[in-house]
Amino acid sequence: MGWFKRFKEGIQTATKYKRETPEGLWFKCTRCGETSTQKDLKENFYICPKCELHTRIGSVDYFDIVFDGKYDRYFDDIVPKDILAWKDLKSYPDRLEEAARKTGLTDAMSVAKGKVNRRPLMICAMDFRFIGGSMGSVMGEKISRAIDICLQERVPLMIISKTGGARMMESAFSLMQMAKTSAKLSLMAKAGIPYFSMLTDPTTGGVTASFAMLGDINFAEPEALIGFAGPRVIKETIKQDLPEGFQTSEFLLEHGFLDFIVSRKELKNRISDLLSLFDKAQVPEEFTEN
Repeated sequence: MGWFKRFKEGIQTATKYKRETPEGLWFKCTRCGETSTQKDLKENFYICPKCELHTRIGSVDYFDIVFDGKYDRYFDDIVPKDILAWKDLKSYPDRLEEAARKTGLTDAMSVAKGKVNRRPLMICAMDFRFIGGSMGSVMGEKISRAIDICLQERVPLMIISKTGGARMMESAFSLMQMAKTSAKLSLMAKAGIPYFSMLTDPTTGGVTASFAMLGDINFAEPEALIGFAGPRVIKETIKQDLPEGFQTSEFLLEHGFLDFIVSRKELKNRISDLLSLFDKAQVPEEFTEN
């Protein structure tokens, strides 16, 4: 099939399991076929009760799981702009309007600050439903401003990645966010303020090549797809079969790219433990109060 025909029909990305949690009263697992109510699924942290498949969830779901209860939202008024007047099958403004209507969000990144077992934490979380969780200039700006607050208030940061990578509709403006966020995170390191990176299904592209792998602690959910290029693209490029479980979080843990894998059921307690450990760490003298 020629490239022009694939572009006309829309490029499709093959995935082994469709993990999005559908709306409605009932949920049927796409892997084991187990049927349960949405209520039971939610009470089980959106994990299949039978096979433990972690379905894809949004930023608000993570906020509800991790924070003690109340939390403050930040930067929801920052919205993407069509700087390049991009148009493919649809114009960029039309895609933004459609994504906002379906998700109720203004961008793929949401920022909130709350407490985890009474310890403060800033979380930047992505929503895959908003144009594939793609990284644009707004995502980079929200992360940058969140870091500014963390530096000012000495609050730890956690970024929850769930993305297909850079947003093509913003071209170089999107790719610039890789350097921007990496530079801002270096200020966190110099200040001795912890940054935790949580990788979920999927975490790919420019996000993986930048801030997603720069955490003081990098960890992931079970069976998450994590990599730069997708396994199908790699296989077509090298013309070889890939190892079993290639680019899953378990594969990355085995090869030293992750510190640990955590189920959502244990996520809050694990983060609380990390906050406790880093709270006792020595802070550089230039950042201590006299």
